[in-house]
Amino acid sequence: MASPKSMTSGKALAAAAAGLAAAAVVAARRSTARLTDPSAGDRWLTVTVNLGPEEVQPEKLPSPLREYGDRIETRIRPAPGDRGTELAVRLRGPLPDSAYSPSARLAGDDPRQDLRRALRAAKSLLETGEVMLPDTPPTTRETPGGKLIGLLGRRAGGEGVL
Repeated sequence: MASPKSMTSGKALAAAAAGLAAAAVVAARRSTARLTDPSAGDRWLTVTVNLGPEEVQPEKLPSPLREYGDRIETRIRPAPGDRGTELAVRLRGPLPDSAYSPSARLAGDDPRQDLRRALRAAKSLLETGEVMLPDTPPTTRETPGGKLIGLLGRRAGGEGVL
């Protein structure tokens, strides 16, 4: 007869395996949808800026977005519930098919990643006048936990999410 402890760890292992399998299915579906969806490159990247719509003007956008010039479209409108202004941007024209691949995203070769970074920097500049960066180095010696956090931070820098 199995002990209660081994039954519990077996259930936990089965639950973890089921969770990983479900995550793999979701990731596969998302990557396939991006590859086959012709409008995937047309998505607007949007941030809410804590300023009134009259304070965010297309001709006075911060330099990270101005540098894109005519390569991007910009949309500025009041945020829902009078909570500031929505600043949205997207790249003009079709993106190469290679930009949609998961490997391009992981390697940082997706052109939307740079635009996403520029949009976040523009939001920061509009709200505070500067782009806040983490202290470097955060500690005096590298630890395994610090390496993991650094890896996740670099990943989030390109996509905005972990």
